[in-house]
Amino acid sequence: MASHAVSVPAGAVTLVGDLDLPGGARGVVAFAHGSGSSRHSPRNRAVAGVLREAGLGTLLMDLLTAEEERADLVTAELRFDIPLLGRRVTAAVDWLGGRSDTGGLPVGLFGASTGAAAALVAAAERSERVRAVVSRGGRPDLAGPALAGVRAPVLLVVGGHDREVLRLNEAAARQLAAPCTVRVIPGATHLFEEPGTLEQAAEAARDWFLRMGARSGQGSTAPREGA
Repeated sequence: MASHAVSVPAGAVTLVGDLDLPGGARGVVAFAHGSGSSRHSPRNRAVAGVLREAGLGTLLMDLLTAEEERADLVTAELRFDIPLLGRRVTAAVDWLGGRSDTGGLPVGLFGASTGAAAALVAAAERSERVRAVVSRGGRPDLAGPALAGVRAPVLLVVGGHDREVLRLNEAAARQLAAPCTVRVIPGATHLFEEPGTLEQAAEAARDWFLRMGARSGQGSTAPREGA
């Protein structure tokens, strides 16, 4: 396992991240964390560990600089600036494509909370590179018009007890032109803190990303799994 602390150029700023690549990686997944979180999110790191065990590389990165994070603690504005966050996830996709060790790998995006909207914006901007998207407890609705431009298959994982977010996910699924599945984890609330629920979400993400590049077909479909 090759693990690197990395710097990702994103316009006028440079973002810090952690890139982990198993030997013979089958793909690489970039993570977009949720509002008020960072690359150190224990939930995202738990999911990333499951992906790496399956032979997928992971890039966990901060979407804000240290200075921006300090300002955001006061204003809470940047964490909801989806166009800004989307541009930075797009920059991460470009950066992965320019590296010798990841340039030839299928790219997936994993977003939590508002990070899901940023991931979908990036997927629409780089439809030729992004091969799969997974949202966990996300707000895909905040991606707005970008939803229609997403071409990669999308998995929306939502807790069964997170009813308002489930409603928003189902509405977003209907706006996606890409193949889409809503996966409901029974008994889970927004942060998947209930025993076994985060593991179920991670396993669903793993299985989705392992199929990167193996799917075909056009059009929108939004089946709902779970209860």
